[in-house]
Amino acid sequence: MAASDDQTAPRRAALRITGRRPLQGAVEIAGAKNAAMPCLAAALLAHGTSRISRVPDIKDVRGFCQILRALGAAASHDPLAGLIEVSVGPRSSLSPGPPDSLVAEQRGSVLLIGALLGRLGYVQSRRPGGDEIGTRSIDIHLDGFRRLGAKIEETDDGRITATAEGRLRGAPLFLDYPSVSGTQNLILAAVLAEGTTEIANAAAEPEVVCLAAMLRGMGARIAGAGTQTVVIDGVDRLRGGQQRLIPDRIEAGTLAIAAAISGGAATLQDVNVRQMTAMCRKLEAAGASIEHQHRTLTVRADRPLRATAVQSVPYPGFPTDLQAPMMALLTQAQGDSVIRERVFENRMHHVEELCKLGARITHLKHPAEPGSGQAQRRQGPADAPPVVHGPSPLAGTSVRGDDIRAVAALVVAALAAEGESQVRGVEHLDRGYERLELKLGSLGAEIERVSEPDQQLD
Repeated sequence: MAASDDQTAPRRAALRITGRRPLQGAVEIAGAKNAAMPCLAAALLAHGTSRISRVPDIKDVRGFCQILRALGAAASHDPLAGLIEVSVGPRSSLSPGPPDSLVAEQRGSVLLIGALLGRLGYVQSRRPGGDEIGTRSIDIHLDGFRRLGAKIEETDDGRITATAEGRLRGAPLFLDYPSVSGTQNLILAAVLAEGTTEIANAAAEPEVVCLAAMLRGMGARIAGAGTQTVVIDGVDRLRGGQQRLIPDRIEAGTLAIAAAISGGAATLQDVNVRQMTAMCRKLEAAGASIEHQHRTLTVRADRPLRATAVQSVPYPGFPTDLQAPMMALLTQAQGDSVIRERVFENRMHHVEELCKLGARITHLKHPAEPGSGQAQRRQGPADAPPVVHGPSPLAGTSVRGDDIRAVAALVVAALAAEGESQVRGVEHLDRGYERLELKLGSLGAEIERVSEPDQQLD
């Protein structure tokens, strides 16, 4: 199996989109980005070979494979087959320190701390990088490691050293917030710990369930994944395992929203409809029609869209990763839609760029003025809930996103804009979506990848 970490796209690329083309047809959904990294980290816990299938060919996955190789594992990636094999030798063959340069590029690298601490009892890493969408504190992770018996040292330059004397020890844990990566990281650390670990207020996301399924196949003893209480009975060792990744509900949601804003009808194939309930209900509230069978979901928008309130919260609520694309959709809805982001405090970078396309977005004054009886609308600070006033005629121009989902939102908006748009920041999009422009193109979008222009469109 050939290794592949090369980028096929230009280093700096843009998407040229001519809008007002209804999307029609069917498209297959890739494996979940947010399940891939935890499962790859889990492979470090075993002495042997693990196989992960339905892996999306995205920048973050390729970068994670580079980190695994730098740590001493053999990681072979067949992007055409969507398959990664990770072979890990004895403990002595693994390095406890992932390279700073690679860790700085992605948030998912934080999961290496739990995996290496559980396997080696020692890890040294810098704080992870990734999108700038909030503080995304890893204190939940570190506090949990301490409860499991690890000594944690941090330096002012962002370096973390975690040390366990012998095996970690199971303990009752309570998470102040149901962090997905925090839950996953503590599971990775606890599966080889001595005794029982109980994680209360755990994240219930499907990606946590996917990780637990892989670890159970490797010999771990885990109960309650997908609920608010996860119980792990530590084992002495794990064997290599295999896991087929769940469908990417965020990619599916993005394409569903794209179909709706275009006024078309698209069928998403090989999805888990149950994992998309909140998104489907919100699309229906906005006026789209939803039909589903066992593994397919069809979205149709053959009538005017209407305003609706959106609040992103932990699963099973509306996902934070779809907040930005949904905001783009609501620029075309009749009425005023209030958007509340409850997961990340700095995830509104796309607002200004949507306004460049013609969106009308203001902010609610919060709390309400005394005696007013209701919140007042005004231009306001970025942390005030945005209000999307629609429908707004969008016109093509040059815009840029600076995180994965912000770029996706701009692509969605450009599909509804009159004329040509150029969406920059595609290097962010490539971290989380597998060739999104090709999938949209297969549905009839007029979209192509081009070298990023030196100057904005007039």
